[in-house]
Amino acid sequence: EVQLQASGGGLVQAGGSLRLSCAASEYTFEDYVIGWFRQAPGKEREGVLCISNSDGFQYYADSVKGRFTVSSDNAKNTMYLQMNSLKPEDTAVYYCAASYYTEQCIPEDYEYWGQGTQVTVSS
Repeated sequence: EVQLQASGGGLVQAGGSLRLSCAASEYTFEDYVIGWFRQAPGKEREGVLCISNSDGFQYYADSVKGRFTVSSDNAKNTMYLQMNSLKPEDTAVYYCAASYYTEQCIPEDYEYWGQGTQVTVSS
């Protein structure tokens, strides 16, 4: 079973940057779709960025296009979410997740989840 662990959250001022990490227990990035999701207080969990290295599937939420990017270090089984030009509305708990079969960026399609990491952007 794939185990994921997200880290790197924190408090940052608007306009700043953070890099989140998603460490996997085994090599997953070729076989799985990896998704980053977030959930703000009182809101539903939403897809931020989902990517498949096997078939080129990519999804970026409109709200993060041009600001968030993803990269990976296969030797470390780790994927990174680089978040730039952060806004207060980016404040949320961020999760990474993996799916073996989906080509959508919706939470219900993802079987494996890491624990969340809090991102707080102050104005």
